[in-house]
Amino acid sequence: MMYKKLWKNKNIRYYLLAGGVSRLGDVLSGMAFLFLAYDLTGSNLHTTGMAMAETLPYLLFGLIGGVMADWLPKKKLLVYLDLARIPLIFSIVCLYYMDVLSYFYLLMVSFLIQSIGCFFNPTHRSVLPSITTEKERTNANSLYDTLTRGVTVLSPFITVWLLHTLGAIHFFTLDAITYGISALFIYRIQLKDSKPIVKKSIKGVYRSILEFASWVKAHATVRQLFLLTFVIVFFNTWVWEVGLLLALSEMSLQSEELYSILQGVFGGVVILRNIVLPYFIKRMTLHIYLIGSLIWGTGITYYGLLYDIKHFFIGCAIVGIGLPIAGLTRVYLLQTLVPEEKMGRAFSSNAVLLYFSNTLSLGLYGILVMFISIQHLMIGSGLLIVMLSIGVLLIKTVNPAKFCWRLPINFLK
Repeated sequence: MMYKKLWKNKNIRYYLLAGGVSRLGDVLSGMAFLFLAYDLTGSNLHTTGMAMAETLPYLLFGLIGGVMADWLPKKKLLVYLDLARIPLIFSIVCLYYMDVLSYFYLLMVSFLIQSIGCFFNPTHRSVLPSITTEKERTNANSLYDTLTRGVTVLSPFITVWLLHTLGAIHFFTLDAITYGISALFIYRIQLKDSKPIVKKSIKGVYRSILEFASWVKAHATVRQLFLLTFVIVFFNTWVWEVGLLLALSEMSLQSEELYSILQGVFGGVVILRNIVLPYFIKRMTLHIYLIGSLIWGTGITYYGLLYDIKHFFIGCAIVGIGLPIAGLTRVYLLQTLVPEEKMGRAFSSNAVLLYFSNTLSLGLYGILVMFISIQHLMIGSGLLIVMLSIGVLLIKTVNPAKFCWRLPINFLK
């Protein structure tokens, strides 16, 4: 009933549809970049390098993207960025049929697409508080997550069909189409953009970033949330994004299909979890974030210990319960605790920490996998997430005053 009321709001409906269709394209193209990288090179290292190409742009442009999200009219910016990605992604298809597609061109396009995402994502996230009330926000975030993650339920069917008919290259064709549809939905949102603040100098951008860094330093919950996210994501990224695909490649000739089906199982569990969660949790806290992380780490530990295809499915289902709880809580806390005029910088700073963590994880694990088995990397990573979550929960419960980690502000500069 509460979801039905939200869906009747045209602005929320268009926002959710734009996010959902865009997410479907992102899931398919994300898999296609990895599939083609592995097909072109046959190298675990090059496949990991392709995954790293999705993280580096946030280290270079992430904070600047947040500043632009706070300064520029959000609706226009989102539409233009969506349209700019269409020719980029479609060029891969053209070069493929010209038989001149190379690994390095894939790498370059992946880098450029993610660079645009540095500006698109914080802007898109900062729109939701403008079209919802605080009471609607938990339900709206849950519904958004249901659609964006839930479309992964469709991805296995589309993946298997494309792989056996048109080929993995047309994952990109579909992705280009979804960008156009997303732009259309965003264009239909009635959003009153505040008058943009004109600060064109590099110094203005730099001052804006430092201003937000100082704000974070004075707000303990946001500071702690950023630090916990950085550490937990570091232990998760490689074993979830690359490790599973490489493990399946060792076990089956249908690794690409199995990998997409695993993503579908994950999406299905997310849908069920999102339907139930708002009935039990109305206000999210750092405790809930840690509980979600604990479940998340348990899922990784499970599929690492048992290391078999059928147990990969069970482990991914467990991750599908915990990871989105942690992610939704993080989004809710940022939307609730951060002033609207700083919202873009909040989500871009969060993304920079996420992608810096991703880059370190992919780089380090890409080296470690040459000396340590995939299974042992999975087990170690899962156990570290579990121990960290339990440790911080105990500290916060027994003596909250001692939980005073400080995020180094130089890290945000």
